[in-house]
Amino acid sequence: MGIIKVFTSNPSPAVLTFKLKNTSRLEQILPNQQLLYSDPSQSDSNSKDFWFNMQALTSYLRKASDQNPTASYYNVDILKYQVQSDGIHSTPLNLAVYWKCTPSTSDLRVDYRYNPESMAHPGPLSNVQILVPVDGGVTNMHSLPNSIWNAEQNKCLWKLNDISEKSENEGAGSLRAKFELSDGPSSFSTLAVQFMSEGSTLSGADMELVGAGYRLSLNKKRFATGRYMADC
Repeated sequence: MGIIKVFTSNPSPAVLTFKLKNTSRLEQILPNQQLLYSDPSQSDSNSKDFWFNMQALTSYLRKASDQNPTASYYNVDILKYQVQSDGIHSTPLNLAVYWKCTPSTSDLRVDYRYNPESMAHPGPLSNVQILVPVDGGVTNMHSLPNSIWNAEQNKCLWKLNDISEKSENEGAGSLRAKFELSDGPSSFSTLAVQFMSEGSTLSGADMELVGAGYRLSLNKKRFATGRYMADC
């Protein structure tokens, strides 16, 4: 919020420039073309320089301020990118799912393992939830550890404590459930997984300001699941 006054009171503010570092694993870097410039001929494969269109940035922030003048800060999306995948080595939580289905019962086992190698600076996975749809007319359920059964949606939900290298078995474990059925057998379903991690990234990318006139007051890193699934 404070920098808007600096921009609007100065007809030619210093150009805000930053360097994106550790970019070797990034592909399809898509800067906000309304706000950012970059030189596509940059030869360093591990870093890229970007600089702002100061007139466009000032206009964007002034509009945001007019729409919400009491806000203490404003979010500006400046670029997006994809990270090259290395298969299972790139996933923070590796999963293996096993079903055993009969007309009267379904047995489910989910093995999970924390994968610190996927993160630039390994940190705990928090808010871990694993959701499993189960058809076949579930009449009763036994699970370990305890899970929640939603009868309206026919889904079983595990909520787990933070998972990290400091967890039991260095973040490896198993979930087990037995479902009693009235109209089996069940079909093998896809598990949906949710978690987040504060303080790290999967890309390893970092940024620093270039030149004088500005300082970086706060740098926060976080990643969270979007579509994260596991099949039998």
